[in-house]
Amino acid sequence: MLPKKNIVHLPVYQPGKPIEEVKKEFGLKEVTKLASNENPFGCSPKAKEAILAEMDNISLYPDGASQTLTTAIANELGLENNQIIFGAGSDEIILMLARAFLEQGDENIMATHTFPQYKHNAEIEGAVSIEVPLIEGTHDLEAMLGKVTAKTKIVWICNPNNPTGTMLTHAEIKAFMKRISPQVLVVLDEAYAEYNVSGQYPDGLQLLKEHANIILLRTFSKIYGLASLRIGFGIGRAEVIRSINQVREPFNTTRFAQVAALAAFADKQFINDCRDANARGITYLTGQFTRLGFTYYPAHGNFIMVDLQRPAALIFDGLLRRGVIIRGGHMLGFPSSIRVTVGSQAQNELFIQMLEQVIAEVTVQA
Repeated sequence: MLPKKNIVHLPVYQPGKPIEEVKKEFGLKEVTKLASNENPFGCSPKAKEAILAEMDNISLYPDGASQTLTTAIANELGLENNQIIFGAGSDEIILMLARAFLEQGDENIMATHTFPQYKHNAEIEGAVSIEVPLIEGTHDLEAMLGKVTAKTKIVWICNPNNPTGTMLTHAEIKAFMKRISPQVLVVLDEAYAEYNVSGQYPDGLQLLKEHANIILLRTFSKIYGLASLRIGFGIGRAEVIRSINQVREPFNTTRFAQVAALAAFADKQFINDCRDANARGITYLTGQFTRLGFTYYPAHGNFIMVDLQRPAALIFDGLLRRGVIIRGGHMLGFPSSIRVTVGSQAQNELFIQMLEQVIAEVTVQA
């Protein structure tokens, strides 16, 4: 029993360490997780109410087309229903894009370092992944354009970029779209779009009106706080969405996910409050990093990548032993940096307190 040759070398995705595992491993009663860019404020209370109201329907299949949710989002965004597709998180949309558009020997282009599932799913389909180094943590669009060939099928752009948190502006994406071949599908992964307060974030819906070869990815896992329910969506031209739908598994999102997403999407006040709290958290954390003499990338999502000028593995381990879970840059291609989720103010203060202890400990060991 042998698997496909082109998946043998693929790594298994490594998520942040779960809270219960850390408690058990280190004998801790309290653990703060700031590793997976989850919403520290949970989800809208209205989403919880919607889930409870759906309990009597557990035995029924969900709506395979997510029609009620699709209509609500389409009406809000000024779209037609056939321009939206739902998946078990936006990462399933990535999987479906690779399945629908990539064949053996096709090329796809992405940054390095960025969200690893682009490359992972492309290589499952036997496609060749062309990786273009970041410039100061940001996509090098000019270099990416230079890598486009007749074999290029997809260009992936994570904006804000994960793990660096940097952002491309509307003007930059607009100029890029004008120059790239209309035969190449450009995927704008906007998982953290709702957190943005820069005033320069790309208007993807406007770009979609101007270019047929673009698809936007959104998720309910981040600011909406529904990560465990696994639901996200893609927005594109009808013909692109139809192609993706042709490879979509039936009933790929649950009844609970659909009703919770519908309620969460309607609760604008909760989203606004979370966005404001996140912006305050970024201000606090970056101020503390500056005080401590550390550099960091501009943060446009709900996480910050900071260079501690020390081995990331040591910092990660030291924080873990103190009950604070972050993402070590040694696992992300940044050996002296860490990526930390912006938490509540109490969580942020605890993180800084523990970080200073670990920094002192590592400095003494050195």
